[in-house]
Amino acid sequence: MSEGKRKNKIYLVDVTNRDGVQTSRLGLAKLEKTMINIFLNEMGVFQSEFGFPYTHHEISYINANLELAEMGVIKPMRLEGWCPMIQREVENSFKLTKLKHVNLSISTSKQMTLGKFQGRKNREDVLKMMIQSLEKAKELGAETVGVNAEDASRTDDDYLIRFARTAKEYGATRFRYCDTLGYDDPFSIYQRAKMLAEEVNLPIEIHCHNDLGMAVACSVAGAKGAIDGGVDTYINTAINGMGERAGNADLVSVILAIKKSSGLHDKYILDERIDLSRAWKIAKYASYAFGVPLPINQVGVGENAFAHESGIHADGALKDRRNYELYDYEELGRGEPELVETGRQITVGEYAGIKGFRNVYDKLEIEFKNDEEATKILELARYANVHTQKPLTNDELKFIAAYPEQARKILTVTPLR
Repeated sequence: MSEGKRKNKIYLVDVTNRDGVQTSRLGLAKLEKTMINIFLNEMGVFQSEFGFPYTHHEISYINANLELAEMGVIKPMRLEGWCPMIQREVENSFKLTKLKHVNLSISTSKQMTLGKFQGRKNREDVLKMMIQSLEKAKELGAETVGVNAEDASRTDDDYLIRFARTAKEYGATRFRYCDTLGYDDPFSIYQRAKMLAEEVNLPIEIHCHNDLGMAVACSVAGAKGAIDGGVDTYINTAINGMGERAGNADLVSVILAIKKSSGLHDKYILDERIDLSRAWKIAKYASYAFGVPLPINQVGVGENAFAHESGIHADGALKDRRNYELYDYEELGRGEPELVETGRQITVGEYAGIKGFRNVYDKLEIEFKNDEEATKILELARYANVHTQKPLTNDELKFIAAYPEQARKILTVTPLR
């Protein structure tokens, strides 16, 4: 690869808090979404697609997280909202929140244009809606605007190029190629991403679903195509591969594929801020928050990811771990023993009392100035438990104590009259 192409990088845009929470039958409380933003920031992720700024039950959470960003708690990671290309929703996104980054989405394939709009809109109308939404977002103060082509993988090349060129002409920051149904394979998405990069010369986001089990492979292949075409690329990920239907590209798998696979490592540059040692913590937390156990064979973080039983394998791993381990478990933040309480436990829930509450915080080495402050934090912890409906984690408890005003906003959901 030439030095000219080496300057282009792969960045990660995590969509757990937008696409992951759309997993059928599952979801996250606003406090849990906030903790995921904090953990993603610690992991060095470039941007979190952290919610729907036009949706009223998200407003308090979104504004509180934007406050945390201003305070430096979630920084330097960008917080970006997702919005359909509908004028009123774009306007609401910026009038109801202090949003600075947004991704605007509309369907581009013939199938979806016909199947969703039912004759009310044609492909020329789709272009007009994109232009209007993009101009409106910039007019209302958007610093960056990504333009999403939903079902790009089933959209013909000519229209897709025209759509992306028009987005660039009207000031789009990035173009998101959405393999909405997981239709692509690694070879097709490589070619199309490279083509778009060469034809349009705009940074490309790669958004892949796992309907055919190829989301991670397609994500890294698409990123490779974009860089080979001469532009920066942004891979959309979700923690533990959460998302609609069969899910999105798994965050940890994507990082490992770029850093460790034969055709990518030392050849393509992953954002230097990525800290793989945070993988174990973030995967475990998302598993707990979603209520979905990690599969035993989950890449990097499953119980069997570094387990050896076969005599030949065990012998080889003991002699030299590299015989049967492509990477080290310590790199993912694994290896530390986890303590499990087997005796008396005091937990904080929606009916917790002040004595038990203070006992829990004492163990976290957090002191309160007086009973008034302790009672204030206890009330917030109770409300947090109402939202999560599960015992609060130590990190959640620490967050509530450290940022009570933001926690209060995050826990505030007021239905419209």
